[in-house]
Amino acid sequence: MTMERRNQTKSVSEFILLGLSSRPEDQMPLFVLFLTMYLITITGNLLIILAIHTNPQLQTPMYFFLSFLSFTDICFTTTIVPKMLENFLSEKKTISYAGCLTQMYFLYALGTTDSCLLLIMAFDRYVAICDPFHYVTTMSHHRCILLVAFSYSFSYLRSLLYTLTLNILTFCDSNVIHHFLCDINPLLKLSCSSTYVNEIIIMSEGSIVLVTPFLCIVFSYIQILITVLNIPSSAGKRKAFSTCGSHLTVVTLFYGSIFYEYLHPLSSYTARDRVATIVYTVLSSMLNPFIYSLRNKDLMKGLGKLMGRKKP
Repeated sequence: MTMERRNQTKSVSEFILLGLSSRPEDQMPLFVLFLTMYLITITGNLLIILAIHTNPQLQTPMYFFLSFLSFTDICFTTTIVPKMLENFLSEKKTISYAGCLTQMYFLYALGTTDSCLLLIMAFDRYVAICDPFHYVTTMSHHRCILLVAFSYSFSYLRSLLYTLTLNILTFCDSNVIHHFLCDINPLLKLSCSSTYVNEIIIMSEGSIVLVTPFLCIVFSYIQILITVLNIPSSAGKRKAFSTCGSHLTVVTLFYGSIFYEYLHPLSSYTARDRVATIVYTVLSSMLNPFIYSLRNKDLMKGLGKLMGRKKP
C-alpha cells in the first residue's frame, strides 16, 4: 500500500448513506412514510408494554417476554429510523465513522436479542402445551428473568465481535454506502483491505446464531403440533393454536427477511437486500403489536382497560 493510500485511509471520518432513493422528489414522501411507521411502532409497542404491566391478568411468562420484545423493537427502530428521517431532509446524508459503528453495534445487538426472545417465547409455548403440569416450576419468575438477562448479555457481546473486526478494516476509495443504514455487508464492500475474516465470521458464527434458534423454534412447534392434534376437544385445539399463531407469524416475518439478506455471499449483495432490511428492522417492529393483539383476546382486553383508564 502506498503512502498516499495510507493517508487516505486515515482521512475517512464519515460515510454517506445513499438511502432508499437518490431522487429529490422522493425524499419528502419517504420521510412522511417512515415517520408514520415510526410513530405507529413506538405507540403500538408502548401500549403493549403498559397493558401488560398494568393488568394483573397478563402477569404471566408469555406476556413478560412479550413486553421485553416490544421494548427491544422500540430500541431497534430508534437505532435506525431517526437517522433515516434526518437524511431524507438533508442534502449531505452523512454519518460519522464512530456513529456508523455505533449504529451497526446496536443493530446487531438488538436484532440478536429479538431472535433470542422469539426462541424463549417458543420454548414458553412448548412447556405450556406439551408439559403443562410442570409449567409453573419450569417457567418460574426467577428463571424468566435469567433467560431475558442472558438474551441481552449474549446479544451485546456477540455484536461486539462484529464491531471490533470491522473496526480493524481500512477504507480507501469510497465512503458511499449503498444503504439507508450502516450494515455489515455494504461496509465490507467499501473496504480496501481483506474482508476474508469478516466474511468467515458472518457465514459461520452468523449462520449458527441465526439458524440454531430458528431450528429450535421449528422443533418446538412440531412437538406442539403433535400434542395439539391429540387434544380431543376442538375448543382446546383452537385455544392452543390461537396462542401460537401470532408468534409463528412474527417468526416467519423476522427470520424470513434475515435469512434472505445475510445467508448469501457478499458478492451477490444487491438493492433488494435493502427491502429485506426494512422488513425485519422497521416493518416487523411496527406489525408485531397488531399481530399479537388482534389474535389475543386477553391482550385485547388489557389494551381496552388501559385505553378506558385514559378516557376523561
